[in-house]
Amino acid sequence: MAKPGGTVSEAEWDAFVQTSVAPRFPDGFTVWPASGQWRGANGKVVSEATRVLSLMHAPNERSEAAARAIASEYKTSFQQEAVLRVRSYACMSL
Repeated sequence: MAKPGGTVSEAEWDAFVQTSVAPRFPDGFTVWPASGQWRGANGKVVSEATRVLSLMHAPNERSEAAARAIASEYKTSFQQEAVLRVRSYACMSL
């Protein structure tokens, strides 16, 4: 997980999850490591280690606002040009 001048450390990631994600989705979420590639605004293709955050939530404005806030806070905290967000509907049961 790159950021200007280095990488996002495990401690930084863990702190972000505890302060930005967990309070907004206390019922749970899943994080797993991944490898990604994307083209920045400068035209350069970047490949890097990343994390995928999976949030299962009701389709309501409160949850949507919380997910948007998490992405925004990540971009600001780690000086990111973009954060990919994929939204899809699913059936689930516990």
